[in-house]
Amino acid sequence: MQVAAPMAGISAAAAAAACSAAVDYATAQGWRINVAVVDRGGNLMAFLRMPGAFIHSIDIAIDKAYTSASFGFPTKAWMGAIGHDDGMKLGFAAQPRLIVFGGGLPIAEGAGEWLGGIGVSGASEAQDEECARAGLAAIGLA
Repeated sequence: MQVAAPMAGISAAAAAAACSAAVDYATAQGWRINVAVVDRGGNLMAFLRMPGAFIHSIDIAIDKAYTSASFGFPTKAWMGAIGHDDGMKLGFAAQPRLIVFGGGLPIAEGAGEWLGGIGVSGASEAQDEECARAGLAAIGLA
């Protein structure tokens, strides 16, 4: 019997490159962001904060990455998944670190090789997601 289960994860180099690319994209657009990459277990692998980015957005970026890594789908998909179930909306809203608006994307390689999540906060919801996609594109996972 095998006791330990192998777990795929994002490398430190890829996590750093994704953060750097997201910041480069934001810089080109004139936005100020915070960006985080977490591994499959939700552990912080890389983080960058641009000068002037909102302080509260630090934790929001990390939590967006954590949420996407936890469930394997974009944070903006949460409200669609919940639908009109008010009980679920209230229940999920009470969960710490769960973000239900855009800017967090899962990091996956190939068919189902789930590696972690990237989260961006500081610009608009759509702009945050653009930056996160730029981060994924830089490591060949767009």
